[in-house]
Amino acid sequence: MNDAPLIFLVAAEASADGLGARLMRSLKEESKGRVRFAGIGGPAMAAEGLNSLVPFGELNIMGIVEIVPHVARVLRRVRETVAAIREMAPAAVVTIDAPAFSFRIQRKLKGERSLLVHYVAPTVWAWRPRRAQMIAGFLDHLLCILPFELPYFEKVGLPASFVGHSVVEQDGVVPDGDGFRRRHGLGEAPLLCVLPGSRKGEVKRLLPVFSETVAKLVAARPTLRIVVPTVSSVADEVKEAVASRPGDPIILESIEEKHHAFAASTAALAASGTVNLELAVAGLPFAIAYKVSSLSYIVGRLMVRVPSIVMTNILLKRNVIAEFLQDRCRADLIAAEVGRLLDDPKAREEQKKAGAEAALLLGKDGPPPSERAAKILLDLIERRAKISHP
Repeated sequence: MNDAPLIFLVAAEASADGLGARLMRSLKEESKGRVRFAGIGGPAMAAEGLNSLVPFGELNIMGIVEIVPHVARVLRRVRETVAAIREMAPAAVVTIDAPAFSFRIQRKLKGERSLLVHYVAPTVWAWRPRRAQMIAGFLDHLLCILPFELPYFEKVGLPASFVGHSVVEQDGVVPDGDGFRRRHGLGEAPLLCVLPGSRKGEVKRLLPVFSETVAKLVAARPTLRIVVPTVSSVADEVKEAVASRPGDPIILESIEEKHHAFAASTAALAASGTVNLELAVAGLPFAIAYKVSSLSYIVGRLMVRVPSIVMTNILLKRNVIAEFLQDRCRADLIAAEVGRLLDDPKAREEQKKAGAEAALLLGKDGPPPSERAAKILLDLIERRAKISHP
């Protein structure tokens, strides 16, 4: 195995950890096990054999203003990571999402022998379009997860590939809604899936509003049950906040159980993030609610150029999913929309059709995105090796 290429992976948040784990699995399959890993990741990547150099969750910070108190620690971790990469001299460095952290690392590695690849393109179509030119100055390749992203980077000379979005992968899980309902004694009761986020800051801001929303919904629908999928980085906070709440909440930490819960649920309320696309692809009707600090919101409004924060709406170029942001992130407004989804089969069916349409655009009918990404990465490594050792 010593002649197997070493790939250094960097995943600093929960969604990136999932992407990294799928990529590792596919790399092992495509290379028939002839690949080695090092880097930074979370529990999903650890299960695939990664020993993280940094405690997971330490870099999982969201918000323009919220990151300020942590800048010194983040920059120290950047220096440590770059030093580790230089010492290991991997065949490739693959950073996954989290551009504020990832690009600081990649920029410092420009000129090194390692292939520099980033997985999940920065949203230059939404804000800060000049980033495309900036990253073209140090990256060797970009793996894009959205179908409309390639032209933004190809026009500035950065090779890029569309691999598809990981939400169309099931990780071998066949969702079993009926089985989930039997295991939890739900019978025919309506079930609301509540997803308050994967970062401590957003969970702290959203849980009070989500809890008040759930209380209103349960008061009007006494048979309504609640399921709350969460992740390890915020599980303690979520458990403490929802204990003894209306709706007899079921708390989940398993990714597999989350898929089963989606299949069992009637509707969902979620924070903004990748989970929005997971819900759309799963065919589960949902509404989005989100809050950041006032200053982050003001700065964001000045910089962001999209009409919606919900990717399903952006992909389909029409507003199918309701969103409740900042001042509109209120229990009365959210409860009215979620109540409509719980009560109106036609409203749910409209969202299910939109989700199926979005899934096709995200690559559902093709090879799994992680498989595409692994093949591209291994091919790039092989080509680089042939150039270095003709």
